[in-house]
Amino acid sequence: MTVYGVGLGPGDADLVTVKGKRILESVDVVYSPGRLSRTVALNHVPEERIGDLDFPMTRDPDELRRAWKEAAAEVAERAESGDVAFVTLGDPNVYSTFGHLRRTLDAFHPAVELEVVPGVSAMTAFATALGVEIESGTGLSLREAANGAAPTGPDRMILFKVTDAPATYEGLTEAGYDVKFGRRLFMEQGETLVTSNPQEIAERDYYTLAYAEREGLERDVATAEFDAESADTDAVEPEVSK
Repeated sequence: MTVYGVGLGPGDADLVTVKGKRILESVDVVYSPGRLSRTVALNHVPEERIGDLDFPMTRDPDELRRAWKEAAAEVAERAESGDVAFVTLGDPNVYSTFGHLRRTLDAFHPAVELEVVPGVSAMTAFATALGVEIESGTGLSLREAANGAAPTGPDRMILFKVTDAPATYEGLTEAGYDVKFGRRLFMEQGETLVTSNPQEIAERDYYTLAYAEREGLERDVATAEFDAESADTDAVEPEVSK
């Protein structure tokens, strides 16, 4: 049988893909690594088909490895007799807890068949929420900004895990970037917020992202440019039938 890694998208139950919804409705059990992903999954599957796995809140590597090994063992056992899904917010292959499960299954249960069902990532949803167009030929970098980190270099960046917005903002603005923040965008839980003021989101929240663009950045948009006045002048009046 198969273990599916299903991306739930940024947190809005309506942004689960059609295939993801179909898989959730068909598998025997759905495992969730956290409360938020569980809440989204419950929009598509009954609670009695939600499985519980214990993931301790610790940075101790030995304890974490032990927890993932136990989780993989349970998932592999359930997959012997039926299909199983492990859900995660965003996309399973983009900074996701599913990666831990996949690597542990590969190491200790290589016979288990795995399939990934992509989801809308928080980064692409963030760009949509801000109205940022990633046009053809554009360079855009994805960086982590936990604990006040302010990575620089690329002209345009989306930063995730912005847990100290004021410190990240200070570092980026000093380096010559314009910065805008988004918190819990497209999420049904918590307050959604978009702001350029880091003090408005000074409180630590894992689900905070930032968009940084180098000041004065010029774009060479790959499209025709029109002058409004000349366009009006050159317009041809349609011929009216008599």
